[in-house]
Amino acid sequence: MPAAAQRPEHSQPPVLALEGIHKTFGGVVALQSFDLEIEAGEVVALVGDNGAGKSTVVKIIAGMLHPTSGRLRLDGADITFADPSESQARGIQVVYQDLALADGQPVYMNMFLGRERVIGPLRRLDRRGMIAETAELVQALDVRIPSVRARVRDLSGGQRQGVAIARATHWARKLVLMDEPTAALGVAETARVEANIRSLKERNLAILLISHSLDQVFRLSDRICVLRRGVQVGVRRTNATSNNEIVSMITGLS
Repeated sequence: MPAAAQRPEHSQPPVLALEGIHKTFGGVVALQSFDLEIEAGEVVALVGDNGAGKSTVVKIIAGMLHPTSGRLRLDGADITFADPSESQARGIQVVYQDLALADGQPVYMNMFLGRERVIGPLRRLDRRGMIAETAELVQALDVRIPSVRARVRDLSGGQRQGVAIARATHWARKLVLMDEPTAALGVAETARVEANIRSLKERNLAILLISHSLDQVFRLSDRICVLRRGVQVGVRRTNATSNNEIVSMITGLS
């Protein structure tokens, strides 16, 4: 069944639609005829084995790669991203598996990385304002760090992930892409990150979640999109499928 037929019925266009996306690298087909729509306030999980094409999808949405063919639509309008800054400017944020944080910088500077605030005719950094805003945000999201002045390299894996999600929460207006957000975390830290994902959904943001944990996928997602070797196998409503069906779709074994 087409991906569009699997999404909820809404009068508004989806936040993001990928239509007929095809991506090749030389003679290698990384993604073939990929279609997906993501609604506001919806978590769509993208699953598949390593090499299935999941990261290619994320990089195309984030503006890091350009599709060989096909189109992207944002709020119903055709869109192209020349680079990641254009994707971010349109309200899309990514939480990468490697977090993309500046280890040597304090938390508050990471929160405003590339968007540093300045004041006065000499355009001095508004450290006080950035510190205050970061402190308010991490408290609201229950990101448990020693201080917003702490350097990222001194934080635990879970604390770093919390900072990355807080940054995405702060700047995202449309869509958050989550690439294995809890891959290296313990049980308590994973629960906290999942709570943050639910809070993003409550803010009516669209969320694309990549996860190897099917238990997590079934806890968080509204729909599940399965990729296998660059081919979209299908899309299922989470409450209308099973772990066994999704595993069979991923592996190709019935």
